[in-house]
Amino acid sequence: MQVFFKLIENKDLALALGYFDGVHLGHQKVIKSAVDYAKANGKQSAVITFKDHPCCHFYGVCPKYILSRKQREEEISKLGVDYLYELDFDDNLCALTADEYLKEVLVKYFSPISISTGFNHHFGANKSGDAEFLRQNQSKYGFKYFEIPPQKINDKIISSTAIRTYLQQGKIDKANQMLGSNFSIKGEVIEGQKLGRTLGFRTANLLYPKEIVDIPFGVYEVQTPYGKGITNFGIRPTISKTKKAVLETHILDFDKDIYGKAIRVEFLNMLRKEQKFNSVDELKNQITIDINRIQSI
Repeated sequence: MQVFFKLIENKDLALALGYFDGVHLGHQKVIKSAVDYAKANGKQSAVITFKDHPCCHFYGVCPKYILSRKQREEEISKLGVDYLYELDFDDNLCALTADEYLKEVLVKYFSPISISTGFNHHFGANKSGDAEFLRQNQSKYGFKYFEIPPQKINDKIISSTAIRTYLQQGKIDKANQMLGSNFSIKGEVIEGQKLGRTLGFRTANLLYPKEIVDIPFGVYEVQTPYGKGITNFGIRPTISKTKKAVLETHILDFDKDIYGKAIRVEFLNMLRKEQKFNSVDELKNQITIDINRIQSI
């Protein structure tokens, strides 16, 4: 998949439009609609999105993301997309009416054979463009429009908002169901205070990205490239006076030095909230209980 950060003429593509934070199961339906139509017609597909959420421009405050931009690119690439356009949502674009955006951007640069969006997708000044607008302009501009209806799990509509809420509540399993993959943090293993070693549980420490949605302080069952593990995210109230949150992962049956390596920690389940114990021995005992619990799952 080729990634572009500005508009470049690329004709006869099947387009998928949206921000696609999380690239959840609903987003995947939209993107696969474009990919499948392109392949069926011997053409190529593209996702048209933005570097940052439009809220950053309109309100000056960016929402917490489900995926980093790099992770979003990786997930979109897995779906077989040929081109990804990550544009700047600047004054030039946001001031365009729906008709101007369709004509001067989508049609001018891509001459799309099809356009796919979610049922609630809006574009153009004052959100004047929507599914009905695209449907009405199919014949005029010679593309086929696909509106993807709401995708549901247990009668709840899959959405980035719902996933963020689940993550903030520590309902990792529910968030993962909607994502169709495991919520994860990817980063470089850094040196910490090495307090885990004093407890007998060596850990790999990562910085929790500021732009990613916050999960509750607690203990989590996780998966790493080196095997299953247990992660504590919090301020370690029993053994540390710091107020800076850290993400520490103890990888089961693993004792190699991986400082400086980039790893992905996939969250599977929240085991318990972080708590302060009366002694280090109580903490060590609880960690052992937590490890035994995930080994039995």
